[in-house]
Amino acid sequence: MSVLNSFLGSVISTIAKFISLVFDIFIFITESVVLLTRSIGRGLYGLISMGGCLMFFILGPYALALLFNPLIMTFVLLLIIIPILGTKFVSYLKYIKYTITEYLFDRADTLIHGRKARHDSFSGYSDRYKRMEQERLRKEQQQRQQEQQRQWEERFRQWNEYQNYQGGSGYGFGGYNTGSQSYVNPNIEFKSKYEKSCDLLGVPYDADKYQIKLAYRKKAKEYHPDLNKAPNATQIFQEINDAYEFLSDANIERYKSL
Repeated sequence: MSVLNSFLGSVISTIAKFISLVFDIFIFITESVVLLTRSIGRGLYGLISMGGCLMFFILGPYALALLFNPLIMTFVLLLIIIPILGTKFVSYLKYIKYTITEYLFDRADTLIHGRKARHDSFSGYSDRYKRMEQERLRKEQQQRQQEQQRQWEERFRQWNEYQNYQGGSGYGFGGYNTGSQSYVNPNIEFKSKYEKSCDLLGVPYDADKYQIKLAYRKKAKEYHPDLNKAPNATQIFQEINDAYEFLSDANIERYKSL
């Protein structure tokens, strides 16, 4: 019986490896198409930005006919749609790959070594992947906050050092230029960004971290791309996340001290 279990486990493990390889190929192809489409879109945008108006001036009415050509319009729509849907499709493929292969690998390990499976049902692996993704996103957000905070701290440090070097003169002008290095008062930009972030979340400028967190959750739920089908929902959702990351505990205290 143990030999049969070991054989079945090896077969299941081989199947899982094959499925994993197939998913990896699909993921690689999709990511490559998305990256290529983005590169083409950025290149065309740069080309149009540099000479688009001149092209319309030279071609005249033919430019509009060219722009509204069904093939051209379809091409432009694909340049917009593929990066958006492609990114979501890649995420979905990774989710399905992990759920299926982890389920099979775990069952194979159970048959070969007689260990107990980590989850009793298929949905348990799905839930585990979602928890892992949430943890990954949380860590990425934390890293972005730390890096952003480090950059602001460095800017304030440089400004304070220059202020001390200059004996505090010229503070109200918002910046300095020594010829080789420009020093700009970061308080002005910090205050503006802080207040814009508060406006985006719909909280007062003197809001505490609990008010900010509650407002963020409401806004994030309202504009989450999976729930909100508006064309600009993804962009607004990202702006909401950026605003929440900026309104950290350290930045709340810094704003109060300005």
